Amino acid sequence: MTDPAARFSGLDLDEEIVGALERVLPHMAERTVAAVTAEVPSYTDAFSGPMGQTIENAVQLALGAFLRLTTRSHGTDAGPRLSPALDGAYDLGRGEARTGRSIDALLSAYRVGARVAWRELSATAVAAGLSAATTARFAEMVFAFIDELSAASVSGHADELAAAGRVRQRHLDRLAAELLAGAPLNQLLASAEQADWKPPKTLSAVLLPEVETRKLSVLFAQETLHTSVDVSEVDAGESLAVVLVPDADGQQRQRVLDAMTGSRVIVGPSRQWWQVKSSYLRAMRTRALAAGGSGVVDTEEHLVDLVLSADHDAVGDLRRRVLAPLAGLRPSTAERLEETLRAWVLHLGRRDAVAESLFVHPQTVRYRMTQLRDFYGDRLDDPEAVLEITVALGLTRSSAPVATTAPAPAG
Repeated sequence: MTDPAARFSGLDLDEEIVGALERVLPHMAERTVAAVTAEVPSYTDAFSGPMGQTIENAVQLALGAFLRLTTRSHGTDAGPRLSPALDGAYDLGRGEARTGRSIDALLSAYRVGARVAWRELSATAVAAGLSAATTARFAEMVFAFIDELSAASVSGHADELAAAGRVRQRHLDRLAAELLAGAPLNQLLASAEQADWKPPKTLSAVLLPEVETRKLSVLFAQETLHTSVDVSEVDAGESLAVVLVPDADGQQRQRVLDAMTGSRVIVGPSRQWWQVKSSYLRAMRTRALAAGGSGVVDTEEHLVDLVLSADHDAVGDLRRRVLAPLAGLRPSTAERLEETLRAWVLHLGRRDAVAESLFVHPQTVRYRMTQLRDFYGDRLDDPEAVLEITVALGLTRSSAPVATTAPAPAG
C-alpha cells in the first residue's frame, strides 16, 4: 500500500527558503484564524479569547509539520510525521459534532484557511526565489494536504454522530420500556433528560405491525418513541410494535387514524405522557377484544365493550345469575326470551323499537314480555335488577374472552 505521506515529500527546497517559510508561520496562523472568524459565522464566538490562541497554535503546528514533511526525500519513512496531523483533524471533526456544529462549517473553515495559508506561503516562496515549477508543485501539495485534513475531519464528525446516535437510541429505547412499565415519574424525567427527549403533554400508544412504524413516525415533527412487543405466545410469527405518539388529540388523532388506513392498527387513548402505560394496556385489551379483525381501530369507539369485558369471569357469573329464571326452559325458547329481554332493556321498553330490532310483530314482543314478567316478576321494575340485566346482556354471547394483562414490550 502506498504511504499517504509520500504525496507530500520530495519537494526540492533549500534551507534558506525553508527557514523563510517557517518564520512566516506564526503570522500566517494568526491571519488564518482571523479570516475564518470573519468569514465563517459559526466560529465568530468559538475562536474568541483563549480558544483563538489555541487554534492559532494548532494551525502553526500542523503547517510546520507539513513543511518538514515536504522537504524530506522520497523513500524516507515519513508516515509518522503525517499521522499526528490527521489524528488531530479527526479529533477536531468529532469535537465539532459534539458541539452541534455541522461539518459544512468546518469544511468552510478549511477552505478559508487553505486560501489564506497559500497566499502567505506563495508570497514568501516567490520572494525567496522559488521556481515556477516548484511553486506549482508546492501549491499542489498544500491543497492536497488540506484535502487530507478535511477528509479526516469528515470521518471523525460522521463517526461521532453515529456513535452519539447509537447511544441516544439506547437511551430512547430504555425510556420507552420504562414508560410502558409504569416507572416512577422521577425516574422517567431522568431518563428523558439523558435521552435528550422533550416530554410532550400527552402520549398515545399505537399498536401496529413492526414494518409500519416508520410510516407513523414521519407524521410528527416531535419525536415518537417505539419498541417491539413480544406476542409470540399469542400470535406466533407476528411482529408487533407499539409507537408512543405525542399529543395525538382532536384533529391530530384523526390524522393518525386517516394516515394508517389499510393497516391493522389500534390507537389507544391519550394520556399524560408519564401515564401512557394505561393507554398501552387499553390498546392491548382492545386488540384481544377485536381478535381477527383488520383495519384501524380506535379504542375510544369500544369503551362499552371494554368496560363490560374487564372481568370476563365476572360477566359470565352475572349472566348465569340474570338468566337463572330461564334455566329450566328449552334452549330455543330460552334463547328467544333472552334476545327479547336484551332488546327490551336496550330500547328502554319501547315495544315497537324492540319489535323492529328483532324483526317480529309488536304483539309477539308483548306476548314474550308477558312470559318474562312471569319469570322475573317485580325485578323488571327494579332499577338495580334492570342494571344487572343490561350489563349481563350488553355483550353478545359471541364475544371472546379478553386478556386482562398485556404482553411485556420486547427487550
